[in-house]
Amino acid sequence: MGSFSENIWKQLKNKTTGELVAALLKDGFELADKVRTERIYRHPDGRKVSIHYHESSETYGAKLLKALLKATEWSEEDMRRLKLIK
Repeated sequence: MGSFSENIWKQLKNKTTGELVAALLKDGFELADKVRTERIYRHPDGRKVSIHYHESSETYGAKLLKALLKATEWSEEDMRRLKLIK
């Protein structure tokens, strides 16, 4: 699945919306806008991420996770630093 190993995907698929948002904030993203259930986070370097936020306990499917990782441009090292994976 994508350029990451199966082990990484197993760890990521169990992350909740709240955990993903916490990682965004820790990485310097800031909440820029709210539109219904969508929250837009922007990074000072120009990256933009859209999070569909229904409940903080919701997890993401593979398609949404891939889109999130593409938008954040996080590497495996970044995800370890942000405590998303071990």
